[in-house]
Amino acid sequence: MKYMLMIYAAADQQANCTVEDWIAYEKEMKDAGVLVSGHSLADLVTATTVQVGQDGRRTVTDGPFAETREVLGGYDVIDVPDLDAALEWAAKCPGSRDGGAVVVRPIAEF
Repeated sequence: MKYMLMIYAAADQQANCTVEDWIAYEKEMKDAGVLVSGHSLADLVTATTVQVGQDGRRTVTDGPFAETREVLGGYDVIDVPDLDAALEWAAKCPGSRDGGAVVVRPIAEF
């Protein structure tokens, strides 16, 4: 079953993990054969938000739409047998440390 691991950090938090931590985590997922895809997102200041009103008019604003205390920094999609396995991988994620969080959601198959 496929799960998305959405990796969040506090907006005002500096990462306490190294590039090497992330490289090792990705290698471990690849070696275990569970990594489907994953990407780190560019800095939040590069975000653009699009909304379409009921009148069909598009509004484009720089940055995220809402003020937030957490920032989505990246994601991984993994293919594992069950939720328990997905939770184990989320707990190994460097982004789950030091106030960060990893949200685990199953991927809907249509």
